[in-house]
Amino acid sequence: MVNFTIDQLRAIMDHKSNIRNMAVIAHVDHGKTTLTDSLLSKAGIISHGQAGDKRATDTRKDEQLRGITIKSTAVSMYHELSDLDLKGIQGNQPEGKGFLINLIDCPGHVDFSSEVTAALRLSDGAMVVVDCISGVSVQTETVLRQALSERVKPVLMMNKLDRSIMEKKQDPEDLYQHLRRIIENVNVAIATYGDELMGSCMVEPSNGDVAFGSGLHGWGFTLKQFARLYADKFKTEESRLATRLWGDNFYNSETRKWNTKGGDGYVRGFCKFVLEPLYRMLDATTNNKMDDVFQLTSRIDIKLTSEEKDLRGKDLMRAVMRKWLPAGDAMLQMIVLHLPSPVTAQKYRTQLLYEGPNDDEAAVAMKNCDPAGPLMLYISKMVPSQDSGRFFAFGRVFSGTVSTGQKVRIMGPDYKPGKEKDLSLKSIPRTVVMMGDKATPIDEVPCGNLVGLVGIDKYLVKSGTISTYEHAHNLKVMKFSVSPVVRVAVDVVNPSDLPKLVEGLKRLSKSDPMVQVTSDMGQHIVAGAGELHLEICLKDLEQDHAKVPIKKSDPLVSYRETVTEKSSIVCLAKSANKLNRLYMTAEPLPEGLTEEIEEGIVTDTQDPKERARYLADKFGFDLAEARKIWCFGPNGTGPNMLVDCTKGAQYLNEIKDAVVAGMQWASQEGIFCEEGMRGVRFNLHDVTIHTDPAHRRGGQIIPTTRRSLLASVLTATPRLMEPVYLVNTQCPETVIGGIYSVLNRRRGNVFEESQVANTPLYMVKAYLPVNESFGFAEELRSVTGGQAFPQCVFDHWQLLPGSPLDEDSKAAAVVKDVRRRKGMPESIPGLENFLDKL
Repeated sequence: MVNFTIDQLRAIMDHKSNIRNMAVIAHVDHGKTTLTDSLLSKAGIISHGQAGDKRATDTRKDEQLRGITIKSTAVSMYHELSDLDLKGIQGNQPEGKGFLINLIDCPGHVDFSSEVTAALRLSDGAMVVVDCISGVSVQTETVLRQALSERVKPVLMMNKLDRSIMEKKQDPEDLYQHLRRIIENVNVAIATYGDELMGSCMVEPSNGDVAFGSGLHGWGFTLKQFARLYADKFKTEESRLATRLWGDNFYNSETRKWNTKGGDGYVRGFCKFVLEPLYRMLDATTNNKMDDVFQLTSRIDIKLTSEEKDLRGKDLMRAVMRKWLPAGDAMLQMIVLHLPSPVTAQKYRTQLLYEGPNDDEAAVAMKNCDPAGPLMLYISKMVPSQDSGRFFAFGRVFSGTVSTGQKVRIMGPDYKPGKEKDLSLKSIPRTVVMMGDKATPIDEVPCGNLVGLVGIDKYLVKSGTISTYEHAHNLKVMKFSVSPVVRVAVDVVNPSDLPKLVEGLKRLSKSDPMVQVTSDMGQHIVAGAGELHLEICLKDLEQDHAKVPIKKSDPLVSYRETVTEKSSIVCLAKSANKLNRLYMTAEPLPEGLTEEIEEGIVTDTQDPKERARYLADKFGFDLAEARKIWCFGPNGTGPNMLVDCTKGAQYLNEIKDAVVAGMQWASQEGIFCEEGMRGVRFNLHDVTIHTDPAHRRGGQIIPTTRRSLLASVLTATPRLMEPVYLVNTQCPETVIGGIYSVLNRRRGNVFEESQVANTPLYMVKAYLPVNESFGFAEELRSVTGGQAFPQCVFDHWQLLPGSPLDEDSKAAAVVKDVRRRKGMPESIPGLENFLDKL
């Protein structure tokens, strides 16, 4: 039975120090959802017997069938903490014992990492789950990096400890060394990506921000809990004893003394006082040594019911361990004591999240988490509701209070203060609290809490900012760690169903933070992060959103067009009325600058003088030219730039907007196959402009600019770029040969091979072109007998071998394919179509 009411939940929402917003993040199959069950059963949302097996936050049928989480799920829970634990809280003191935990269970598979980013934006803390057997994996590092870049504080949960003890039969000292190594690896990742403003985020078992346990069997502990058990026996303080239960602290039972060097008769504190009792209890319960079980349970004051006394084997072990060390208690203690409340976290997160000045009314209210300030609410994703085709807008209130019927400004990601674009003024029909797949209505929600809004899905596509403050800026758009590079074209089986498909695609675009839906050349194209992501999206489209049978093409890959040398000639283009002339060249951007533009280090919103100095110092730009960067493209933010290199040209400012528009068009649809450009710097060298404004309008200048830019690309040794996956594969040594042979057939290359510490497994890292990756996982599994698990993450772009202008090259074949698919003439247009003579 749920042990809290919606009124209790609403009352605790006002006590900001008693709220914890947290996400559960980890590598795929490390046990996030199973562990979440223990917290849900503690709150009474599911029964104790179901915890570990039910996977309650996997609310979709396909999640239960596949055994993986696909969509992040939010649950709000009310928990009460014991008086002993309350003393350990540092910083803002809570009001009363009750705590509101807003937990978001995230997927672990790399294809769904956009869901993790969306969840972390709303969280202040994260519980990182690591499997004791496989240790820190690829995705563990990725999610840690995502969390720290959003300034979210991590705590660590070491799961599947029972397997290390019972299956691998590691002795206590080996197990300690193995656990210590994993914690060190986590701390290395935290130190690499950490942010000074958050303070130290390193995890340390003796502080209580690392828990150990088994999610499946529902038991877990922190060293603080063991220190509390032994504090009376040793007549010492809990905190002092906790430090002795980890690290190089050794105890001699005969002399009852501690030292830090070890020696005869000395045993490590962690092995003696934590692992020994665990080993004995697990051994007694699984091997049905009932006398030992009764003796041990009476010692630690556990009363078994008569039904439990009749249990045997694993069932007995589960019952005893859950009573002795409930996982829910250990995780709750760790979450409340070591993750920050919104009051603490918003002080250092506001500067990162808010795009406007740090001292305006909205920013100050966010820093102080002020319920009376202007409303600032960020919507990070849309959650499908029971009502077909409609969505809850799910987000977090950073300041102010959101209530039903309130009139607000709904600002999409393209909104700029003072402009009307992407802005709607509407009132909120209804506010709800999300509980897994159900939503409970609530009148109002104050700041620091998560909230669902009904009826906002009409005005926002995926994410956006909602505010009542007229001069509010947007909260920063989320940056995903993967990008949608795999695409398929979809079409209906029956032409009469086309309107349903169009409507279904709109809904699909809303339902996933990452998926991109575009229509070009009469084709509907869906782009996702990988094969699994696309498969799930298309299944959703067919069954839930469009509800009509669809057919799909083979997966397509997006390419980019670039140049490798400076243009051999200055390219002239005349306007249609022959009264205006533009002279341009193209050249590649310096190495490293393209990536910096994509990561947002160099942007169009920076101060031009600061940016010019940075480009001159780091990339050797001419200072005068660096100050005259007109724009980045495509979409004003892409990895190409247009630089004004003219000297004393007349009427230049009159045509600047038209030239910029032409550059955005040309960089979005390149010359070979109308794919975007990447890493190109366009220089405008000279212009001849007619004096009469009527003869130099956009209609004359924009197409001229495009022709001049495409001519300069054709004269600068143009090439095609393809996306490349970083493939991480864990496998036994015997099947490494199979991995090499599969990769070689697919133009892949291995660049690192290392043994995972303390295991017989090897980690193989390789680069694999996305174009060659379709069916790679299946082929690898069949070659290695299912022993190799590949994980593909988009990593970088690389040049396709051969020039697209050379008929026999690989690049030319790709260009021909794409042009045919898009319904364009197969031959690439020649230079004479773009270049004019004087």
